[in-house]
Parts: sequence; structure tokens; C-alpha cells
Amino acid sequence: MNIGIVGLGLIGGSFAKAYKQQPGNTVYAFDTDQAILDFAQIDGDVDGVLNKDTIKLCDCILIALYPQATIDYLRENAQLIAADTVVIDCCGIKRIVCEECFAIAKKHGFTFVGGHPMAGTQHFGFKYSRATLFKGASMIIVPPRYGDIVFFDHIKQLLEPAGFGRITITDADKHDKIIAITSQLAHIVSNAYIKSPTASEFKGFTAGSYKDLTRVAWLNEEMWTELFMGNKDNLIDEIDFLINSLNEYRDALKEGNNQKLKKLLADGRIQKEKVDGR
Repeated sequence: MNIGIVGLGLIGGSFAKAYKQQPGNTVYAFDTDQAILDFAQIDGDVDGVLNKDTIKLCDCILIALYPQATIDYLRENAQLIAADTVVIDCCGIKRIVCEECFAIAKKHGFTFVGGHPMAGTQHFGFKYSRATLFKGASMIIVPPRYGDIVFFDHIKQLLEPAGFGRITITDADKHDKIIAITSQLAHIVSNAYIKSPTASEFKGFTAGSYKDLTRVAWLNEEMWTELFMGNKDNLIDEIDFLINSLNEYRDALKEGNNQKLKKLLADGRIQKEKVDGR
């Protein structure tokens, strides 16, 4: 299989390494940083440069860029992509990307599939990429059409070397609504939480809860700003809901109302059990 990787950051680099570990795969890559591209080739993670000559050879092209850069890349290179190539993006928001990229693909006669690998770390960049990053993780896909079992099976085969444990099929609207709570709000809460002046005195006073809550405060602000702004309607709704919920806890504490606080805590515990399916 011939694979094209656009962007050799954490996600793109991990895809390149995962595909190279599987015999018979040839990986072509492009990155605006020539030093990273050169290193990836020297290290054996990439076989060659993804350019006008090699892009048409690819069975699948994975675009691991920010949303607008993804759209720009596809628009600029669409005329070079073969009709039987499947292009999958890796952006954390889908409405903006899919609306533009479905239209580009239709105009030029190839297939575009929205994608979002649910894997990552607080670190970013090629040096943190690894072949096992996606092992057992979920890959969300937003297809251009639904109900085509043969097509979905083809997508699964193209993604198989990455080692995903689950392929989740959805539409762009549902993706962005759910991701606002499962990912985006968590990053904002973590980022705001760590700003407490008391947080700087954590040494010797921490256990798992502090580490869990603050892990994703260490983020790439350029990327997350674009993701947040591209999904701001859903994210604002979740922030508003959280603020209202926190005010209930605050009011119970201020009033000294033990029963009210106990009920709020019990409600949260019960909801966690429901969400986890216990």
C-alpha cells in the first residue's frame, strides 16, 4: 500500500511510523519543515517526499494539519490526486473541514473522508511520535455517504496498519457537538484550573486527581485556538452549562447547606455510573 502523509507532527509522524512497521507499505510525506522531513527519511520512517510525482501513486493520503491548512492543502493539490485515492483528514473539528473538502473532492473526482484519531499526548511534534500511538484507540470517520458496507470495509483496510481498536462512524454535526464536551471543554477547564495561585504550591500535596485534571493544560495554544474557534457554538454551550453547575456547588457551600451539597455530589456520582455503563 502506498500512503501519503501531510504534516509530520505527533499525529502525522505516528501514522508514518505505524505504516512503515507493516511490511509492504511505502510512505511518502510532506512537511513545511525540511529538517523534519529529512530526519524522517534518514530515520527510515518515510520512504520519499510526497510531491506532484508521488501523490498520484497513493492509495490513501492522511492530512495531519490544522483545519484551515488542511483545506488549503487539499485545494492546492486536488488536481494531482488520482480518482481511486482516499483522502482522510485528522482534524479535531469536522463541520468546517468536511463542508469544504467534500466539495473539493467532488469537483476533482476523488474521495474525501473526514477523520479524527482519538489519540494524543500533552506533547506535540515529530520527536514525540510513535508507531503505537493509535493502538486500541478510536478513529472517528465522517464519510461522504452512508450505508455502503463495501466502502466502509475499504476504509477499515486502509487504516488497519495504524492499529485502531474501533472505527466510529458519525456525521460532522454530531462529531463537533460531542467533541466539545469529551475533549475541548476538558482542555479549557484544565488550562483555567492550573492558573489558580495555589496550584504553584502543589508539591507534596498531590495525588492522581490533580495530575489527571492538569495534564492537558500543557497544550499547543495555536492549534487549540483554531479548534475552539471552529466549534465555538458547541463549546460555549458546554462552558455555560458547566458555569451554571459550578454555581450550584458554590451556592450550597456559601449557604452551608449540607443536604444540597450531598445531593449534588450524589447526582454527579450516579451520572458517572450511568455514563460508564455500571
